[in-house]
Amino acid sequence: MATAGSAGEPPPERGGAYDYRGVVHFEYSPELDRDADPGEIVWTWVAFEDDASIGKDRPVAVVGRTDDRRLVALMLSSKDHNDDRAWLAIGAGPWDADGRPSWVRRDRVLAVAPGAVRREGAIVPRPVYESIVAGMSGTTSRAPAPAARTGLRSRLRRLLGRPS
Repeated sequence: MATAGSAGEPPPERGGAYDYRGVVHFEYSPELDRDADPGEIVWTWVAFEDDASIGKDRPVAVVGRTDDRRLVALMLSSKDHNDDRAWLAIGAGPWDADGRPSWVRRDRVLAVAPGAVRREGAIVPRPVYESIVAGMSGTTSRAPAPAARTGLRSRLRRLLGRPS
């Protein structure tokens, strides 16, 4: 029987990604080494929002980890979402074999056990990763970042008067 994650949400019975509402430790550490890492697009089964007993295999952008080292991810779509503020256009990349532009859904945060990832797809370029993370403001709790951090996210946090 599946056990609940640290934030109390039960993982789907078939494995894969599920809704997550806990603390996210953001990091960018992609390495195409057959282990999913933050900063990569990977494939996993994602439960449908309206019925968690069904879902589909889809790409997700890994943005960080939970306290217990599960991956935190956002789902991707090749469907045009230009008029939907919940989605961020990230362009085309090697994660889509047909070269279609992709969108990341920023308002549904997912957790997935590393063993439930079916395969790695590609590394997300650092500027795209930073855009995704910046677009997640208000959707999740954030763990304190180390003081020595530099980069777009840290600069944005300083500009907004939030501790880095």
